[in-house]
Amino acid sequence: MRFLQAFFLSFAAWWVLVPLVLAVARALRLYVVVNECEAKVYVLFGKVVSVIDQPGFHCLWLRMGPAAALLPFFGRVHTVDLRLDQEYLRSQPVNSEEGTPMGVGVWYEMRVSNPSDFLFQNADPRGSLRANVSNAAVRCLSNMPLGQLLENRHGMSRVVRSEVSPRSAQWGYRLGSVYIRKVHFRDKEMIRQIEQKVVNRLRQVTSAIRQAGANQVGVIRSAAEKEAATEFARAAAMRPHMLHMTLREVSSDPEVLGAIFDTLEVDRILRGEAEINILPPGSLLAQLIASRQDPGAKSVPHAEAH
Repeated sequence: MRFLQAFFLSFAAWWVLVPLVLAVARALRLYVVVNECEAKVYVLFGKVVSVIDQPGFHCLWLRMGPAAALLPFFGRVHTVDLRLDQEYLRSQPVNSEEGTPMGVGVWYEMRVSNPSDFLFQNADPRGSLRANVSNAAVRCLSNMPLGQLLENRHGMSRVVRSEVSPRSAQWGYRLGSVYIRKVHFRDKEMIRQIEQKVVNRLRQVTSAIRQAGANQVGVIRSAAEKEAATEFARAAAMRPHMLHMTLREVSSDPEVLGAIFDTLEVDRILRGEAEINILPPGSLLAQLIASRQDPGAKSVPHAEAH
């Protein structure tokens, strides 16, 4: 029984009494809890009496004394976000030194550095910073050479940041990184002309590369044909000499020479596509044909060619 009573009393103390006491303490401004990247500005009778920008548990009576008791009735508390913020301004109109209408995109970061100045020095510090960055970009980047606008983005970013930082500090803002992210042409007709010039230039370069390749191939082919013709002419010039040497070597043996001539004669007969009649040996027709042949002519035994 005592255990249950102690349990219910502890439950009531921790879940009912403690939150109630803490709520009354917060209402009387006995303490305040500041979150990470957050600041609280306390104003009493139209005057800033305290600024707390460190996260943690803070006792207002130790900071402001008895004036903390008047805050719930005559004062106000402003909560300011101290987190890093960023914004991007698109296509800010800029004219180059040559008169070309250009558009510049500006990306920048900002953070509240002085909460009280952020609240009371400017009614719209964010909008004023945006307008200040836009004016600085147009003022500092106008009348620059077109090549520098298209290439030197880091230099332009530093120029814009150095121009905006002093003014933004007066409004409680601390300007972070500034970067020129995009530089483009704003005139559509000029964009079309530039695209046409680029396409024509690419066609010219492609044609030049193709023609140079064709010329190189022609040179290589001509050199190869010249070398081949030289080798063929050399082989044709050496052919009679090689035949002469071969026939001279073959003529040293009469039997081999006779066999070669017989083979050549038979080959010529076969290539001539003449009709060949083969007669049996010892027949009367064969003897008559043999007797009529010229004794000085070379005959083919047992055959007649027409």
